[in-house]
Amino acid sequence: MAATNHAQAIKKDSQTYLTTALLQLLRTHDLDTITVTQVVKRAGVSRMAFYRNFTTLEDLLTAYFAPAIAARFQDVLQHVPANRKLLAMGQFFSDFAPTLRLAEQRGFENIIQQLFNANMTNYYQTTMANGTLTAVQLKYWTRFMSAGVYAIWREWLLGGQLESLTTIHEILATLQTATMQALTQDQK
Repeated sequence: MAATNHAQAIKKDSQTYLTTALLQLLRTHDLDTITVTQVVKRAGVSRMAFYRNFTTLEDLLTAYFAPAIAARFQDVLQHVPANRKLLAMGQFFSDFAPTLRLAEQRGFENIIQQLFNANMTNYYQTTMANGTLTAVQLKYWTRFMSAGVYAIWREWLLGGQLESLTTIHEILATLQTATMQALTQDQK
């Protein structure tokens, strides 16, 4: 058992070193110009340590960002009252703004967007599951809203946050309500 725990600790350390090295390189290099060799050299681990844990650098970034984004969504889902969820998501985006800027500048925004969309879809499907939409409507509405919410927050954050957070919340709430009403009216 001690050997297994030790092996797990070494694996976790390798993952941490690799993540730190990649994030350091991303400060000055685009993702598509960084090589596994550069990352392992900077991390002080072997190529085998990289490939034991990841297939690509994108996998490394996904493994790093996925738990943080999922935890924030889970926190909003479980601990934030319904009337404060939009505000909590706004705070999440504000906190995440530097990472989003880096992702956009260095060519890995697609990873952030995929993780966001997956979590947002889960969020909507969880919160809207007992609503009046059919399964098909819910499936496509959640994808539509997830993409729209991401696009609005992205524009707001990268565009200098010129509008108030309240304005952004009102726009999102209006779009959410209007699209939901449009779908439910079709059922009548």
